[in-house]
Amino acid sequence: MASIWQKTWEFYNWILESGDPRTDPWPLVRSPFPVTLLFVFYLFVVALGPFYMRQQKPLKLQGLLVAYNLAMMTLSSYMFYEFLVTSVLDNYSYLCQPVDYSRSELGMRMARVCWWFYFSKVIELLDTVFFILRKKQEQVTFLHVYHHGTMLFNWWSGVKYVPGGQAFFIGMLNSFVHIFMYGYYALASLGPRMHPYLWWKRYLTIMQLCQFVAIAAHSSYNLFTECPFPDGFNAAVFLYILSLIALFLRFYYQTYIRGKQEKLT
Repeated sequence: MASIWQKTWEFYNWILESGDPRTDPWPLVRSPFPVTLLFVFYLFVVALGPFYMRQQKPLKLQGLLVAYNLAMMTLSSYMFYEFLVTSVLDNYSYLCQPVDYSRSELGMRMARVCWWFYFSKVIELLDTVFFILRKKQEQVTFLHVYHHGTMLFNWWSGVKYVPGGQAFFIGMLNSFVHIFMYGYYALASLGPRMHPYLWWKRYLTIMQLCQFVAIAAHSSYNLFTECPFPDGFNAAVFLYILSLIALFLRFYYQTYIRGKQEKLT
């Protein structure tokens, strides 16, 4: 038993000491403990929140939701700009880009925007909290919880070990999609009078699926070519993205194809 605990402690210390020294001092990066605690708390909110709200009236939160969604739209725009401009200035390759572990100005700029992208995934957990407080429990699906929860660990490991390189493409694409996604949410939070202007929800889902296909192609390319970016990360991203493609295709079918067929019958 002592040996197991010793090996566990040694492994934990290895995690602490093996990251990128540039990002290790930054909030929520050095140790996996804070992000794991945050994830556990998130699951408690998902599990127990509806029981608490069962005896409560749904909260409106209109002003808060408009402000939140506009803030997230602004943050997504900033991150997309930083990913794009930094990659252009540093002549990033879309086929093979190793991480710049130096403390060069552009290398640090890319690492910082990777951290902001990771931190945005922490903020996005509020999406679920708002659904629960508004008693929109039908929105808190397995896909929703899985996507929000796993992105925490994906980007914790990305910022700790590979803040830049090939990872920039994922953050850049996702930030671009989230500009439109949070723009849609901001309009939707204004109330029923905006519903006639939200006809493009289906195309937002298509945009998300196209994003995942592009990331899968981007990540898998270097599994079959020589590139000084860790294959383990590309393989993990590829497998994870396949799971999202499957879940989003299921959502698309249930929402836009089967749902439409049921309305016609």
